[in-house]
Amino acid sequence: MSSNRKATIIAGTLYFIVIIAGILSIAPAIDDSDYLLKAAANPHQVLLAALFQFIMTIANLGFAITLYPILKIFNEGLAIGFLSFRIIASVFNSIGCIILLLLLALSREFVCAEVPDSSIYQTLGNVLRAGRDFVNHIAMVFTLSVGGLMFYYLLYQTKLIPRWLSVWCLIGTLFTISSSLLIMFHAIDIITTIYIALNLPLVLLELVLAVWFIAKGFDSNVINLIAEKNENK
Repeated sequence: MSSNRKATIIAGTLYFIVIIAGILSIAPAIDDSDYLLKAAANPHQVLLAALFQFIMTIANLGFAITLYPILKIFNEGLAIGFLSFRIIASVFNSIGCIILLLLLALSREFVCAEVPDSSIYQTLGNVLRAGRDFVNHIAMVFTLSVGGLMFYYLLYQTKLIPRWLSVWCLIGTLFTISSSLLIMFHAIDIITTIYIALNLPLVLLELVLAVWFIAKGFDSNVINLIAEKNENK
């Protein structure tokens, strides 16, 4: 098995980890309207959500690092851009993990304080939750999407995967960017029918792409052609 084939199998596996960890990083206690009480009552749920969000961060970054040596052969500029935006997105994702832990700490303080006036805790909690939403659903999505557009355009340009799949990638990413813009301008809320509908194409795409990388990988004919050109230089 060639090193390129091994790289795409690893990348596909990491993509599955990203999807699974992303689902497991949801913390219902934090999203509950009574989160100041619910988070402290369900600390393991919040801690596990933070852990899985961190795992998702590492897997996302690992995906880009694994494919970078192959991609730079075809277009070094786009490859560097893709990797750079994945690194930035990983930073935002790490901030999201920290905010989760801060919300848990605030909830514990609120429960221990037992004060009738909860306005300070409520204000701090609302700010932290708004910051988490901004980081997870706007800042991180934008950076991932910009890097994704570079990645998918490179795949379309080189035909490393079928072009119909690359086009799906590009369109799905644009839908996801649209959903984040709508959230940013308060046109829709998070986890609504419109939000899910706009993100569903990209979610399905990531599943298909993960399977494709593991089962088929990049087109070996395209890679061999580039390798021959480089040898003849």
